Amino acid sequence: MSLNMEPSSAAATCNRRKRKNIAPTAHDEAKRLKTVQEGEELLECGHSSRSQRISVLPDRLHQPITPDELTELLHYAALGKTGGIKQPSWCRLQHQKRVKAVNVVIVEGLTQSHFYKHYLTLRHLRTNYTTRLTFTPSSADLASGIFSSEVPKSACPFLFQRHNGSSELHKALRSHPVITKFGTQRRGLTAYVLTQEEMIKKHFPVKGMPGFEEYVCTDSVDSVTDNSPLYGIDCEMVQTEKGYELARVSLVDSDGNCVLDDLVKPLNRIFNYLTRFSGITAAMLRPITTTLRDVQVKLRKLLPSDAVLVGHSINNDLVALKLIHQHVIDTSLLYRKEFGQRFKLKVLAETVLKRQIQTEEKKGHNPIEDALAALELAQYFIKRGPRQVVELHMEELWGYTIVEEESTDSEPAPTPSPRFADILQTLGRSVAFLGKRCDIALDLSHQQWHNSDKEVLASFRRRTKCPFLSVLQFSSLLDHQKRSYPHQEHQHQRVCANLRDMCVVVAGPFPAAFSEREVRRLFCCCGPVRNIKMLNTTVRVHAEVEFELLEGAMLALKTLNGLDMQGQSIKVQRPVYESMLDLDLTLDTLMCDSLNTSHLYVVKLNPSVAESIPFSARVNGHTSDAKCSVKTANRLPSVKVNGQRSHPTTTAKSKLSEETVRETFGHFGAVERVVLLAKPGKRARHAYIKFESSEGKHVSLSSSEDLWKEKYLVCPSLTPPHLPSWVAMTTAITTADPDSEAAEDEERTHMHTSSQDQEMDLMMGKLDCRLRKLFRSLPEGTLSVVVLLGHTSAHGYLPGLCLMEVKQGS
Repeated sequence: MSLNMEPSSAAATCNRRKRKNIAPTAHDEAKRLKTVQEGEELLECGHSSRSQRISVLPDRLHQPITPDELTELLHYAALGKTGGIKQPSWCRLQHQKRVKAVNVVIVEGLTQSHFYKHYLTLRHLRTNYTTRLTFTPSSADLASGIFSSEVPKSACPFLFQRHNGSSELHKALRSHPVITKFGTQRRGLTAYVLTQEEMIKKHFPVKGMPGFEEYVCTDSVDSVTDNSPLYGIDCEMVQTEKGYELARVSLVDSDGNCVLDDLVKPLNRIFNYLTRFSGITAAMLRPITTTLRDVQVKLRKLLPSDAVLVGHSINNDLVALKLIHQHVIDTSLLYRKEFGQRFKLKVLAETVLKRQIQTEEKKGHNPIEDALAALELAQYFIKRGPRQVVELHMEELWGYTIVEEESTDSEPAPTPSPRFADILQTLGRSVAFLGKRCDIALDLSHQQWHNSDKEVLASFRRRTKCPFLSVLQFSSLLDHQKRSYPHQEHQHQRVCANLRDMCVVVAGPFPAAFSEREVRRLFCCCGPVRNIKMLNTTVRVHAEVEFELLEGAMLALKTLNGLDMQGQSIKVQRPVYESMLDLDLTLDTLMCDSLNTSHLYVVKLNPSVAESIPFSARVNGHTSDAKCSVKTANRLPSVKVNGQRSHPTTTAKSKLSEETVRETFGHFGAVERVVLLAKPGKRARHAYIKFESSEGKHVSLSSSEDLWKEKYLVCPSLTPPHLPSWVAMTTAITTADPDSEAAEDEERTHMHTSSQDQEMDLMMGKLDCRLRKLFRSLPEGTLSVVVLLGHTSAHGYLPGLCLMEVKQGS
């Protein structure tokens, strides 16, 4: 059955307390408005309105998003309005300028059905991601599509200018080693901090790498910010019988003040003081008792946890200090030359800083002077930006000038690539792909291939700096399914059957000759009924009723169980399968889902039916845990009760409309949205209400007896708001498979839990744990997206799921 969901407009203001036919006083209204203003500062996902937040537009909540629409969001998150990108048409990302990074995890082999089948196991995903949408699967590779997606020409217009304007990037600059590495835009210091991979490649001391086991680690945080302090450092060495050893170390703070300048006594016998370069003499070291260990302790105390060390070829200084520090800027790698060559510090200081250092008249180098020069070179580069540094010092440092070509003879410069990954790299923002080897539209230097999810996670967490755009592909679950389930179609059908069972109740015994039509009339008062299966024995009549919504089955259990029909009490219960033993816990958790916090399910009864059965208090009342508060037994029209047949009358009072819902439930709290559930062309009898706060929902539940008098049944929402119906996600695969015998076997055995199901649940637990660790490692302000890809085959498809969240501060 297709349900027509009609989301309403913004909610009208109303009182928090139930007050019938009593106009609120001016004092009450002022108090209510103040409460709304203060209380609703916290938005529906629980974050401050000043924080980044992503939300889906109400009229798009039930529509699956496509890969192109997801890419549209990623473009906006990365480039924003200042980059010429419009806000996506289907969602709203607040405070886009505060987005520090974008991380996408693609989980292969999982569908939306898998998520809700293993809902209890996936604790991190269901609690930390407050935006959830159905995802349309595609045969195209999603990761490659993200990197190769074309950014509109309206984005970053300076990148696409073809005329000889001042903002056009000359072709000599486009191939310059500094521009190639860092792009053209001026950025904060974090853009120039070496990544762990770069440090390993350049032979820096890195924790866990062979050869550095005895090195001392500073107390560094996992990530630094553009406001982190810079410290310049330089060391001088002498040659001993064991090689080069530290003899002097100098440290200057970001203001250029010297905070450490110590001579150090080498442990081993000195062969050469290297006085010409180090400035160290035997007389200088003779009275010194300071050891390498003493200096290490001092540095650990002096350096803040978020300090960034700056030096020229600083890897040599760290090796001499036998020190591991995570966050460094190497000025020899900032002012780059072709083919890996490096400028001397003396040349850079003279050209850029207009300062003479390491002059011949001085006896050796002065490490304080060198540390300060390195610090100021880094500060200059960060302040000016790579493009201006190159343009100002092109001839002095790199030995050539920019010559303007004749526009009549030369061909116009080629337009930069509009691909998303290329645009980001042109802007100096790093991109990375981690996953199985595949054909990704990305330079190999930005790809890391691994055979398992565990390796992908470990590789990403080893990075010193999080890439601005990172795409991780988790494939272990797909590999597991291929090994464990030869026929994946049947495994997916099994999962879907388990989910449909959550909407099923078994009822009876009914009076003899009780028809399927009468059963449908009886049960559709609780919710839309998808299917009725009559279970006729030789003596009595029973029925299996499958609802579209979880709430329908819950209300049927609460209201119809024990109903007296012609002197006979019917029993309504859930089928008892091994696969449903944890159903009560799953439903409780769905009630408390952050997506359902302020949602209520409502049924409007026909007056003649409601009056034929008195209000009953035999059902458990409302609790603060959002347990179902329905306290009534009821039936639908044209069903015999105690020998009497009730015929409904079509009245305006029995019709459910947005206006009547707002009028009735607005007494309990401000109603933000009403969603009416009805077949096309039919009037609605069921609805979802979203209050502006959870208080309205709880007050409504505690007032169920009063609502019963107005012919309303209520219970907490269970079905997540992005699903048109619970069973909708389980019916996408067509059953036109000619090999139906195996499918029938699955239908008969889905109620049992197999060893493969238990193993799958363990795998899902590991996935959730890895995603939690990954989420924790992301910097604050990262847009985190997890995509369960869904399943496609020749017989149809099952939708995936897209979960989104902007990581907030702890």
